[in-house]
Amino acid sequence: MRTSDGEPTQTTTASRISQIRSLAQRAGLDGFLLAVAGMILLAYLWPAGGIQEGPLSLSRIANYGVTLIFFFYGLRLNLDKLRAGLSNWRLHLLVHVTTFLVFPLLVLAVWKVFATENQSLLWLGAFYVAALPSTVSSSVVMVSIAGGNLPAAIFNASISSLIGVFITPLWMGLFMSTSSLEFDLWPVIGKLTLQVLLPVVLGLLLNKRFGGFAERNRKYIRYFDQSVILLIVYTSFCESFARDMFAGYSVWDLIALSVLMLALFFLVYGITHLASTLQGFNREDRITALFCGSKKSLVQGSVMAKVLFPDATVVGIVLLPIMVYHALQLIAASVIAQSMARRSGRLANE
Repeated sequence: MRTSDGEPTQTTTASRISQIRSLAQRAGLDGFLLAVAGMILLAYLWPAGGIQEGPLSLSRIANYGVTLIFFFYGLRLNLDKLRAGLSNWRLHLLVHVTTFLVFPLLVLAVWKVFATENQSLLWLGAFYVAALPSTVSSSVVMVSIAGGNLPAAIFNASISSLIGVFITPLWMGLFMSTSSLEFDLWPVIGKLTLQVLLPVVLGLLLNKRFGGFAERNRKYIRYFDQSVILLIVYTSFCESFARDMFAGYSVWDLIALSVLMLALFFLVYGITHLASTLQGFNREDRITALFCGSKKSLVQGSVMAKVLFPDATVVGIVLLPIMVYHALQLIAASVIAQSMARRSGRLANE
């Protein structure tokens, strides 16, 4: 509808905005992903803002934010619910074997064949993707859209994040000890204990008293988490841009990285599909295995990078593969989930 002078009404404008937002979501382009891209652009245009030192520097604030993220994560972990979800152990085992074993072994195999010295940091980032836990929110959303086993998805995504606190550093230590990159494990273990493990344990201990409060305010906690991630992305890329760390990489390197990340997603997706079919999973459990087993967490990747990589200048490059993988997995998984939902709808109507 239009007004008497030919201008579109507010209802029409709101409807168009809603349609654009819906199309973007179907393509996997959420607001957070666009905000991440905006932080990278801001870091390129104004790197000085993220490299200033001081007690209230953005980098130090991001470190404090990492600790709070893991505290809130522990606060929301209900051990009683997790224990109740252990019964479907074959599904859980497949998801975590895929996440923490199949992924790293695949990247290790490709790295041995194709790695070059001048791309060592990108390969470090690619292996970092493989060593990370599954993402929580998008896995649950995709399983819900496709009509999978939602309680199992919530269980696996939560447990995956907890396991990743221990497994990801071990994998990174193993990878960097076999490459030309230096990695001193003991200082990292100390930082992990202070910034990650202690906050998670403290949150778990306070779950019975404040867990309900955390659940009721999960939306605001998610906004806080995302704000810290954006701050980490900005400060990390500021360091990398200020030190000209991207000078040795071409557009073709980024295209090759994108192809590798997309191929990794579909290869793991195919392996998980085959394994879940061979084990005789029903449709709901197979969907949960596919989406939880093939996803990787940008949130966990961003916050743990602050702990695992003490050289701030390389963090921007190391984070690049997980950002690319995160974007591509959202797009691919969104298309697949909606296709599954449509097929399920047709079957239900027949």
